[in-house]
Amino acid sequence: MEHKARSIRPFIGAENFELSRSFYRDLGFLESVLAPDMSYFSAQGLGFYLQDAYVRDWVDNSMIFLEVDDVDRYWNELLALDLTAKYKGVRLTPIRTYDWGRECFMHDPSGILWHFGEFYI
Repeated sequence: MEHKARSIRPFIGAENFELSRSFYRDLGFLESVLAPDMSYFSAQGLGFYLQDAYVRDWVDNSMIFLEVDDVDRYWNELLALDLTAKYKGVRLTPIRTYDWGRECFMHDPSGILWHFGEFYI
């Protein structure tokens, strides 16, 4: 099968939809409101759907990996946003090094785990 895909867009939930919308705008994503209970957030041609829906087991098991060009730069920019002070429940985990590359982590206000990493070439 030949995939002629142009994007992949996961759906994630939000415990507090308005808070999560604000969080992702602060993180630098552009919001496109699709309906009162759903928005599309994008950056440089990549994106995801945020829903006003919360199922704890689903959200607690949701992870997104965003490959970045420079994890050190990205980590420093995350710290500068001071998201942990502004949003309850947001947690940042510093850069870790593995045999495949490096990554840092962030839990959003609902508990979605984001991986921000770069791969070794």
